[in-house]
Amino acid sequence: MSSMQKSLFNQQGSLAVIGGFVVMGLALIGLIIFGAWSFGERSTYKSKSDQLVATAVAENTKKVQAEEAVKYAEAAKNPLKTYVGPDAYGSVRMEFPKTWSAYNQGIPNGATPVDVFLNPDIVPPVNAQDATFALRVQVLASTYSSVLGQYTAQQRTGKVTVAPFRLTAVPSVVGSRVDGQITPKKQGSVIILPLRDKTLKVWTESETFMNDFNNIILPKLSFVP
Repeated sequence: MSSMQKSLFNQQGSLAVIGGFVVMGLALIGLIIFGAWSFGERSTYKSKSDQLVATAVAENTKKVQAEEAVKYAEAAKNPLKTYVGPDAYGSVRMEFPKTWSAYNQGIPNGATPVDVFLNPDIVPPVNAQDATFALRVQVLASTYSSVLGQYTAQQRTGKVTVAPFRLTAVPSVVGSRVDGQITPKKQGSVIILPLRDKTLKVWTESETFMNDFNNIILPKLSFVP
């Protein structure tokens, strides 16, 4: 082999070695870049994951607290209080949550001999036009048909529905239940029952108290026909 050939061979070998180092260097740089990218992605994912976990924990805590608050509020209603009206007006008897207050402004021998307002905590001013009560109970010196007739127009326009109704405790008396827009500004339910020559009217003025109305008030409501 000539000296020139040896020189070329040595140069080619050197180039190959250099090329190998270059490739290895590029590969190493690529690995470093990939590693840095992967670390960044993992850090971002962990950060987002931690945020998601923290949000989920906070939401679950709020949900649990809300559920506990509801359970506490329901438990606080017991034992129930009892109201019994005058014998002369059917001895209306009902039970209601102990967290409610009651006020009766009925006038004996008047147009409304029994007129009870009930509401949680305190009873707002009964003459306030914008007041909404959890429960109202009245014995009216009016006939059943005349009281029911007050809802005829609303029924025709579809604002309320009217259906036959019996109390569990007084199944012999058939009255009516009115559901819907019971006044121009209030949604609720009204029970109307004939009481001798008078009328028993019981209602809630807010859908907020509908569960109490259906599950506590009505099942325990009674009177002497």
